[in-house]
Amino acid sequence: MNNGKLKIGKIPYANLFPIFHHLEKNGNRTKYRFIKGVPSKLNRMLRTGELDISPSSSIEYLKHKDQYRILPYLSISSSGPIKSILLFSNYPIEKLDGKTIAVSSDSETSTALLKIILQEFLSLACTYETTDQSSIKDSLSSYAAVLHIGDTAMREAKKSSNGNAKFLPSLHVYDLGELWHRHTGLPFVFALWVIRKESITEKNNLVQELSEELMTAKNLALHSYDALATKAPRNKWISEEDLVRYWKIISYDFTAKHMEGLRLFEKYLTRI
Repeated sequence: MNNGKLKIGKIPYANLFPIFHHLEKNGNRTKYRFIKGVPSKLNRMLRTGELDISPSSSIEYLKHKDQYRILPYLSISSSGPIKSILLFSNYPIEKLDGKTIAVSSDSETSTALLKIILQEFLSLACTYETTDQSSIKDSLSSYAAVLHIGDTAMREAKKSSNGNAKFLPSLHVYDLGELWHRHTGLPFVFALWVIRKESITEKNNLVQELSEELMTAKNLALHSYDALATKAPRNKWISEEDLVRYWKIISYDFTAKHMEGLRLFEKYLTRI
């Protein structure tokens, strides 16, 4: 199990490519073991002790704060559009009352955010069903709307704007980061770097080393987006220019304002 190593969750989405690229290139690979998975899988592994630390859904941290600590100064957030948490709908959003929406099984945070936006901000009563379908065309033949996250959301948005518009003439696309910011004026924290409490005790030196290397990776990433875009595997389905624009709207920081947004999200969670 490589128990002497720090077991680190790795989300294979475009949003974290800049951080992981520099971490894996410049970090101490002899002391780290990277384990890949979608957010929901890594959340479970973190909760059961199969991981020491991971970029983890903010809802996972909020639901199990007794088990975790936040690694400071780091998050995956936005103050406005995020472009990778998208609701694709057959109807204008205000017309979704009473309808059924398909949601991805990959992220509990995004599903909760959608429920908050519809229920608390727009006073809509909807039902939700989990789907593994990635095609919005297929999903929207059965559901009023579908929520996608990460690379799938961006790919489907690209397809709908480029070639499938004729098959989805009434498609409406809503960015959940933008809707949250419009109603709250605060950043939305989609994910945090979360560490198990016992890992801090058992592997404290490695945790400190990783924390420093993550800060270095973040700072390097902020100044190398153009170069990183040429190396990212996603450039097969998204242009380098669009990838750079995407990274620039993401906030990798965790400030007092981010904490305010996280606390408001926690408050709303008790009401849905």
